[in-house]
Amino acid sequence: MAVFVLDRRKKPLMPCSEKRARILLERGRARVHRIMPFTIRLVDRLQADSVLQPLRLKLDPGSKTTGLALVREAEKVDATTGEVVRMLTVLMLLELKHRGQAIRDALTSRSAFRRRRRGNLRYRPARFDNRTKPEGWLAPSLQHRVDTVLAWVRRLMRWAPVTALSQELVRFDMQAIQNPEISGTEYQQGTLAGYEIREYLLEKWGRECAYCGAEHTPLEIDHIHPKSKGGSDRVSNLTIACHDCNQRKGSMLLTEFLRKNSERIRKILAQAKAPLKDAAAVNSTRWALYGRLQATGLDMEVASGGRTKYNRQQLQIPKAHCLDAACVGQVDTIEQWQQPVLSIKATGRGSYQRTRLTKHGFPRGILTRSKSVFGFQTGDMVKAVVTTGTKAGNYLGRVAIRASGSFNIQSAEGLIQGISHRFCTLIQRADGYGYALTPIASTQGDAGMGRSVTAALSLPGLNAGVSRATG
Repeated sequence: MAVFVLDRRKKPLMPCSEKRARILLERGRARVHRIMPFTIRLVDRLQADSVLQPLRLKLDPGSKTTGLALVREAEKVDATTGEVVRMLTVLMLLELKHRGQAIRDALTSRSAFRRRRRGNLRYRPARFDNRTKPEGWLAPSLQHRVDTVLAWVRRLMRWAPVTALSQELVRFDMQAIQNPEISGTEYQQGTLAGYEIREYLLEKWGRECAYCGAEHTPLEIDHIHPKSKGGSDRVSNLTIACHDCNQRKGSMLLTEFLRKNSERIRKILAQAKAPLKDAAAVNSTRWALYGRLQATGLDMEVASGGRTKYNRQQLQIPKAHCLDAACVGQVDTIEQWQQPVLSIKATGRGSYQRTRLTKHGFPRGILTRSKSVFGFQTGDMVKAVVTTGTKAGNYLGRVAIRASGSFNIQSAEGLIQGISHRFCTLIQRADGYGYALTPIASTQGDAGMGRSVTAALSLPGLNAGVSRATG
């Protein structure tokens, strides 16, 4: 995983390897600028004296998680065919976990409390008909997705010389889905034929057999109502099934094939007509995100989800949000994609609401008016060295403050409660996100404080100026 490098005026230089960063710190040529993502600042270099290579930031927007990949691209001519081959080298993989569902639940709860107070406790006139929404308005849970993605794009532009962006703009090609028999079009005759429909069905049916629920097995497209008995090729009549179920069903009707499992029949028929909630969230925000990204002035490349899946399968790359991002757009070869993933979880910057409520909406406790206690805020990254007592040891993680000065620390080993503020040293100020470094195979895990922070703290020169490494 690459390390971001800044010059002495905090302008971005080319990222370097962890080994190179360690050497620069040992020789005193660099200072730690930020812990997560790990960033160093050179003390003897300016951007004008350096050679920069163009980097491309690729995005795979999602409802719950957005994948990002920072890549270096180069082109070469194939000596055999004479074709131009686009080669990508992955520098960093990131996964940004949104909190849109938490925002939606909080607003729903607040609305219920307000409705109860208005209706049961005292009368207040309705206000719904004197409010207007501006053009392009998005619900807060959807606007959050656009804002957080754009915030991280701008951060990465500050830390690396990004010159181009790639976005998966459309998840599915709706024309191919609604009319799969369409002919004479480029995608139907080319290598992407069928990929759009397959990707849509995999998302809709949860990547498992609709008849037996089998997972992690090759899945095939099947007609719910057999085509031999008048069934259509429309996507509402298609599902996915494992090979054994597909063969056993054959041309049987669904009610005949699952005559002993009426609950499964009901579930399949309901899901066949059900919309994709997560896909709807992505479709609602994709153009808003595209417009905001285009406003950065960088070169933009857009592609469909079918193209992304085609690239991933051709290159034999496993399924992951960040690797999907690396496969967005035109890709011929990808190198160095087997590397840890920086998992970033949006946690928020605290609550404006300083009164806790019961489930009925009545006050049950009041938070401190100040969000800072003894110089610490909830969400700060701290290192605690406890020298005495039953909790003696070294702890590293995100802190949750109390007015009494007895803090909780969420570390990679779990939650440690009752740590005095006297044992805590500030590592990095809260920025509204939690971080962890995870291998590709476990990128779906929760983003707490992972081993990446521990590794970063072992770098030379960090402990001497750790309180200044706030980015």
